[in-house]
Amino acid sequence: MEVKYLHTFKTIISEGSFTKAAEKLNYTQSTITFQMKQLEQELSVQIFEKIGRNMILTKAGQELIPYVDEVLDSMNRLSGFSENFFILKGELQIEMAETLLCYKMAPVLKELHHLAPQAKLYLKSTNCYEILEKIRTGKTDLGVFYLDVCNSEEFLQAYPIGECTMDLVSSPRIKEKFPDFITPNQKLDLPFIIDEPDCIFRQIFEDYLSSRNITLDHTIELWSIPTIKNLVKNDVGISYLPSFTVEEELKNGELCKIKTALDDQKLTAVCAHHKNKWVSPLMKLFIQLATNNKLF
Repeated sequence: MEVKYLHTFKTIISEGSFTKAAEKLNYTQSTITFQMKQLEQELSVQIFEKIGRNMILTKAGQELIPYVDEVLDSMNRLSGFSENFFILKGELQIEMAETLLCYKMAPVLKELHHLAPQAKLYLKSTNCYEILEKIRTGKTDLGVFYLDVCNSEEFLQAYPIGECTMDLVSSPRIKEKFPDFITPNQKLDLPFIIDEPDCIFRQIFEDYLSSRNITLDHTIELWSIPTIKNLVKNDVGISYLPSFTVEEELKNGELCKIKTALDDQKLTAVCAHHKNKWVSPLMKLFIQLATNNKLF
């Protein structure tokens, strides 16, 4: 049985379709189809069935997933061996919260590249809930995110990186006009500029506003922290962000901190993986660098 067929099968599962798997693997769609037909013949079961225009996993295909995971995990272990055992190589997939990737992880990634130049690193920036789900389902090796999105998840092995405070920020002109975010029962003609609904910062601040019956005019939803800050600096609205993301702008006066009853709010950043996942030498190195670099 060709291991590449198993890798293609897992890629179809993670990407969600034959078409996306073909793009990811740089195959033609006919190659994907051929490989799955070969796999079905070798296993003597139907793995996919066509429902409408979509190829859907059969019951046998669903039951195959943990076996494929086990084989591919073993292959990853074997690929870590070398004539020189101390050479770190292989692939490492890491999902990161945008703020941590943009503002904290560069020293870790630089040192990782220095210590393991033969390693292939795949990074993706996404929200913390999606990272947690991908760790749970085995679709990523490691996640770097804020632990506050979950309670004590039994499947999770987490390594604390540090704690960060949060700030409500605006331009000096906006703060002069809207200085009070503590008094309850207010309606403020001002937009809240923040990330998607699953953003932990947005959820914390929106819960705070609701608890005090403070209503803002509307929400501007963006997916880029630098863009959010740029709009806030230009008097468009306010935002609620980790202190380390606005430290420079607060120092040079482009942004101001507005006092709230949330001023003691802290988030815990972690590096984490599934507790049942084999920790490769490359994973272990990244975890050590992330936890020992004093990023906060």
